[in-house]
Amino acid sequence: MERRITLPITREMVDTIKSGESLLLSGIIYTARDAAHKRLVELIESGKELPFDIKDATIYYVGPTPAKPGQAIGSAGPTTSYRMDAYSPALIREGETGMIGKGKRSKEVIDAMKRYGAVYFAAIGGAGALLSNCIKSAEIVAYEDLGAEALRRLVVEDLPVVCVIDSEGNNLYETGRRAYLDTIAELRETE
Repeated sequence: MERRITLPITREMVDTIKSGESLLLSGIIYTARDAAHKRLVELIESGKELPFDIKDATIYYVGPTPAKPGQAIGSAGPTTSYRMDAYSPALIREGETGMIGKGKRSKEVIDAMKRYGAVYFAAIGGAGALLSNCIKSAEIVAYEDLGAEALRRLVVEDLPVVCVIDSEGNNLYETGRRAYLDTIAELRETE
């Protein structure tokens, strides 16, 4: 059963979200991929203001396709998260509490999540057209020159995600694999 979360995810809420938990997110999220992340971190490093409030923000790693008539956005599936790993610790330190993507994260990102309080969610890769149905509105906030990878503000309703890594560093990619291998081993013993 999925748990419904109304965004933003505060630092207090972060501790209640556990690895392996299925959630439906509703509220405001932002989109940014590696080029936008690089620009955001450059702003932080130069002491300049970000184009949105990073405190308690959730960033979705997506470069959506153009919207068809009557749609808020086109296909909006997650991109591979490791491309943001060089930049994510700085954003987490500044207040980002949620990240949505697919794939593994680096030790540096996980350490920042544990130190400052953040969670990493996975969305289903290959289901971008279905995920776009959960996006009720989309507007470009910054970096329009990046096209599909511009920084956008999305309003989502019941966006399905799984918490892969929680604020304690529990990692579903590791625990799930171990559980699977243990089950296979048990089945082989009973043959």
